[in-house]
Amino acid sequence: MGKLEQAAALLAALIVCFAPFPTSAQLRQNFYASTCPDLENIVRGVVQTKFRQTFVTVPATLRLFFHDCFVEGCDASVMVASRGGNTAEKDHPDNLSLAGDGFDTVVKARAAVDAVPQCRNKVSCADILALATRDVISLAGGPSYAVELGRLDGLRSTAASVNGKLPQPNFNLNQLTSMFAANGLSQQDMIALSAAHTLGFSHCSRFANRIYGFSSSNKIDPTLNSTYAKQLQASCPRNVDPLIAIDMDPTTPRTFDNAYYKNLQQGKGLFSSDQILFTDARSRPTVNAWAQSSDQFNRAFISAITKLGRVGVKTGSRGNIRAACDVLG
Repeated sequence: MGKLEQAAALLAALIVCFAPFPTSAQLRQNFYASTCPDLENIVRGVVQTKFRQTFVTVPATLRLFFHDCFVEGCDASVMVASRGGNTAEKDHPDNLSLAGDGFDTVVKARAAVDAVPQCRNKVSCADILALATRDVISLAGGPSYAVELGRLDGLRSTAASVNGKLPQPNFNLNQLTSMFAANGLSQQDMIALSAAHTLGFSHCSRFANRIYGFSSSNKIDPTLNSTYAKQLQASCPRNVDPLIAIDMDPTTPRTFDNAYYKNLQQGKGLFSSDQILFTDARSRPTVNAWAQSSDQFNRAFISAITKLGRVGVKTGSRGNIRAACDVLG
């Protein structure tokens, strides 16, 4: 090998050695074992206190995590407040319905972490959100799981970056599958993560089209259970306040379980984007399988939310640890 070839080989080796790993490869369990060894217990304690104060903490935190990861990746950019001339993600119309208890949970957990001298300014808001999400799921009866850590907080947050990044209540299976695929998630991951709708609530305005004037031939969406449709009409009469809250899961709204899939089998998916998972023959077998087996569903959900937590992770110079979760820098 000549000198020129040797130099080229050495350069290539150096590039391999010093090039950043794929972002997900830098995440690992027990990332803070030496810098903040009691991190998970600190966060869990705050989440438990919030949970006792209000159940809304559960769906609010879970939804916050999803909305964060699908826009700019899991970097807590959704928590940034609009300042000066910058309108941040949280003030985009698709994020205005995010409940304050999710933000409050992360802020209080971060304060508790920073109150420990060894941990101060060592843990990102993005990682605290990921941990809090696991904890609320577990508190609501869902599976617990190991959380990969090592995310940094994002350096920007703009409302414009939200455009077209979040699924809408009228999406069909192709649209849902495509949007999740853009984030490295499979159709099975999408179906598993959709079960987050076994918790929380929606506003009448988000599904009114399904119960009033659905089409020229059907006033009510024909895929909607007729009895359930009448119940929704009673709760959301015409000209009522469109912000009235309706449970997403009409059977076990305060429990994270596989009832979501059983509801779909009965035509009780609140959004058409929920119900399509059963009406479309391509996704129906998965719905049926998870309606029958909570163990299968739990395993699939753990896999899916772990993969979600790897989306767009910031490391190295692409992120930092914010002094305050709602302020960039």
